[in-house]
Amino acid sequence: MTVEIVLFQPLIPQNTGSIARLTASNQLKLDLIEPLGFELSDKYLKRAGLDYWKFVNLEVFPDWKSFLTKSNKTPDQISIFTTKAHKNIYQKKFSTGDVLVFGSESHGLPEEFREQYGNSSYRIPMIEEGVRSLNLANSVGIVTFEALRQLRYSSEI
Repeated sequence: MTVEIVLFQPLIPQNTGSIARLTASNQLKLDLIEPLGFELSDKYLKRAGLDYWKFVNLEVFPDWKSFLTKSNKTPDQISIFTTKAHKNIYQKKFSTGDVLVFGSESHGLPEEFREQYGNSSYRIPMIEEGVRSLNLANSVGIVTFEALRQLRYSSEI
């Protein structure tokens, strides 16, 4: 496994379904931190993931603390992605085993995350200042493929 994707309290099933499909196609683990804004049986979630759910390496955690306890990841393996970060994703040197954490569509990540992981906090650069953020599934795709470019595909370019 190259990197691991974590969605903290995602709200929109279509986004999570699309992200599940992305992780399945690249053999990445997907972790969901509850509460979720939908049921895992949601028809929109299933439709967005199409028939690829059997390939999704999915784990659901009741809260962030449970994830940290079970995952055994060190703080330097965790990076958060937020519009409030000062560094952009192209300043991040990705490593195998990295955990890439994304917040919910409407609230992002709580302030405590930015306090704890501030040095490992990155944003996707955007030119238009009037646009607050990108869609969650698009953001996860952009960051994931930058990580994969660095870790898997740089020799193929």
